[in-house]
Amino acid sequence: MHSPSPGRLAALIVAGVVILQALMLLAFAWPATNTGPREVPVAVAGPPPAVEQVEAALGSAPGPDEDVAAFEVTEVADEAAATAAIEGREVYGAVVATPQGPRLLVASAAGPAVAQMLRAAAAELSEPGAAAPVEDVVPTTPDDPTGAGLAAGVLPLVLTSAAGGLIAAVALRSTRLRLAAVAGITVLGGLFSAAVLQYGLGILDASYLEAAGVAALLIGAVAASIAGLGAVLGRPGAVLGLLVMIFVGNPLSAAASAPEMLPQPWGEVGQFLPPGAGVSALRSVAFFDGAAAGMPILVLSIWLVAGLVLLAVGAMRRQTEPATPTSAPDVSAGV
Repeated sequence: MHSPSPGRLAALIVAGVVILQALMLLAFAWPATNTGPREVPVAVAGPPPAVEQVEAALGSAPGPDEDVAAFEVTEVADEAAATAAIEGREVYGAVVATPQGPRLLVASAAGPAVAQMLRAAAAELSEPGAAAPVEDVVPTTPDDPTGAGLAAGVLPLVLTSAAGGLIAAVALRSTRLRLAAVAGITVLGGLFSAAVLQYGLGILDASYLEAAGVAALLIGAVAASIAGLGAVLGRPGAVLGLLVMIFVGNPLSAAASAPEMLPQPWGEVGQFLPPGAGVSALRSVAFFDGAAAGMPILVLSIWLVAGLVLLAVGAMRRQTEPATPTSAPDVSAGV
């Protein structure tokens, strides 16, 4: 096989970088430019006439899609029920109708972008010149008041885990060493990343071991699936897994907003990939005592187990392949 000429190699490098740039711009900018409320679940409590008025106002709130309502409104008995629904991650916020006007309950830890959007919506419900009182039922930490830290922390975790899985698949030939590398990345990565997020940056407010467990699941799901694809399909499989995690999983994770803020069904699809499931699980464990963490943890576990199974399949395939002769037979022995 002939190597390309220097001129052709330079052209290939330019073309590859330009195409990669275009794909990254499309993958990361498209969700950001199409973010908006799409059936965001909220609760409403209060006297029936006031509730009807609030529901009508929320129902007429504009959204990015003409055929999709901005909010999905659920009536609850009172403010206590609304608070319970927020803490159970059933809704993102609530409007409590009172004789003095609407009162807004939000949970910035569930998604700062959604909390800010609900604040703007509540302002529209109030009388002119009167601001609706707002209570943040589940706030973020004082060191991360905007919630940007958790959103920004997901991309490095996914990138490094994907790189670890790719390197394990390409650089290590032994299945035992690949498993050891994935296990080391998973366990140590979970422990160290949770320590940085919780103690170093003050982003998380959770049991350290629970946060480390979720972080390890996220890291392991990414690294194992890429290493497993590499074991079965070779380098193209590992590269494919890396591209899926970075170009699909990260943009659709809704780390900076919420799944309901992305165009559907992509917001839901993102929750079945490790980055999206990892963000949801971390939020639930860190701020909501594990509420609604079951499905994201199940998704992460499936990806992790699937990656380990692929590693085992790759090992079995290598064992069944015929051995390649290392040297030519000595035909002169019988002469």
